[in-house]
Amino acid sequence: MSKNKRTVLILLVIAAAIAIIPLFTLKGAEFGGSDDAGSVMISEIQGEEHEPWFTPIMETLIDGELPGEVESLLFCVQTGIGVGIISFFMGRFVERKKLENN
Repeated sequence: MSKNKRTVLILLVIAAAIAIIPLFTLKGAEFGGSDDAGSVMISEIQGEEHEPWFTPIMETLIDGELPGEVESLLFCVQTGIGVGIISFFMGRFVERKKLENN
């Protein structure tokens, strides 16, 4: 096995371990979002309930809260766009390096 393949394999195992180990080691833990944690901390510091400065645009347009499925879909679309952009530029850098070496 080449050095690059071994490095990639080790990094994939580490990434999987980072994602899986907390699920087994923190059995009763709640994995909440940072928005909720931030609101709780602000409420504790100020001594009063935190009220957001504005409502999200999508919630204003539909006059209510987004369903969880739609919110997840929008997050996945955003992730896909980001991965596409990163992949495009990484591909360009690889091709540029190949052309420079020839």
